Amino acid sequence: MLNVETLSEGSVTQQVNGRLLVDTEGQGLIEITDAVSRWVFATGLLHGLLTIFCRHTSASLLIQENADPDVRLDLMTAFDRLAPRDAGYVHSTEGPDDMPAHIRTVLSGVSLSIPVMEGQMALGTWQGLYLVEHRDRPHRRDLILHLIGA
Repeated sequence: MLNVETLSEGSVTQQVNGRLLVDTEGQGLIEITDAVSRWVFATGLLHGLLTIFCRHTSASLLIQENADPDVRLDLMTAFDRLAPRDAGYVHSTEGPDDMPAHIRTVLSGVSLSIPVMEGQMALGTWQGLYLVEHRDRPHRRDLILHLIGA
């Protein structure tokens, strides 16, 4: 049986854009859930769809468990296995971590879509939003936020 509930109907649609700059310390997952949550709340929109877009080819976005930090460690270990630094890539002018970073970004993606309900992201109990830095050195990463709703 399928049970569908209408949460918002007949409202005027609005759009809000924002930007989140994230300073990284090198390779790893940086949780951005709280910063994005504050932005969503500040827009005043109660229902809609949030899109987050990472404007880089060597960093990515994930929705992942935010309870056990071992998950983040295991994810980085898996990325190391899937796209190792010493695989003999042709593209190497930006260093040995660059081409693996591009592959890891392809595997994990640069955008997320999250429903917004009652002014909050409709994330699951253990879900958090993460920017994944795939390069070894620090970077400033630029994320674009777009919320459409009412």
